[in-house]
Formats: sequence, structure tokens, C-alpha cells
Amino acid sequence: MFSETTLPKKSCPLNQCADGQGKLPCCGQLAVPYVPFQPEDPEVYQRSEALAQGTLFPGLNLPFHLKPNGDPVPQTPLSELQALEFVLVELGLYLDSHKDDEEAFALFQQYAALEKEGRQKYEAQYGPLCRNDAAEDDKFTWVNGPWPWEQMGGK
Repeated sequence: MFSETTLPKKSCPLNQCADGQGKLPCCGQLAVPYVPFQPEDPEVYQRSEALAQGTLFPGLNLPFHLKPNGDPVPQTPLSELQALEFVLVELGLYLDSHKDDEEAFALFQQYAALEKEGRQKYEAQYGPLCRNDAAEDDKFTWVNGPWPWEQMGGK
């Protein structure tokens, strides 16, 4: 454990440090974090584009990712459901800080209804998406095939 007597007593007069440096042990580089604030009624991507970009909001799509454009998402029933669920998560996060945005909440309600309907249609055609959903069947159907990835590409 360090005591005050073991730490170096190096001091840096404030006027000695250049712009963009702070008074640490001696003139350390400063970082300037930036957090973008979302305005009310922001522009939004279409749901499949939002899933590909990793955000629903173009204003938050900052150039820190490795690929300039998101990879296209295959157009399958499962990817459509994933896009709906992604948009719901993004809208929910937005509403956490913009609870009075009535238009965003109406959009949240609309997508929640679409997701519920899409999940029901998907599960009717392909089976349960989550193991817990199999509890509603007459017998344990979770391991019955084919699995969602086996159906991609017409297999």
C-alpha cells in the first residue's frame, strides 16, 4: 500500500501544461467524451436497416464501427421477427429518456402488436422460438426439427 511519503511529489504548475492537457502527475492528455443527445421526433431507419446498422436512429449511427455500412440482413421470417424485436428494444431505450414523446410511444405500440402477430405466425409455422414456449404444447416439442437455421435458403 502506498503512503503519501512513497508517492512522487512532482507538481505541475497549471500554466506549464499545454492546451488539451491536465494537471496530473505532470501534464497528462485529456479526453473529451461526447454523448449525442436525441432530439424529440428523431429520424428512424426501416426495421431491417436498423438491424443491419445496429441502431434505429441514423443520428446515433456514428463512424466508430469497423464497417461503413451494415451487412444486409437476409429476408427471412426469422430475420423479420428479429428486426421487429430490435426496433422494440431501441424504441424502449429511447422512451426511457423521452417518456412524453407520444409519437414514439404510438410507434412502440404499433411495433409491439406487429411483433406479437409475427411471433404467433412464426411459431405456428416453424415451432416455438424459446424453450419456455414449448411448455404450452401437449408434449415437449422444443427438439423437434427443423431448426430455424435449417430452413434458411429453402432447405
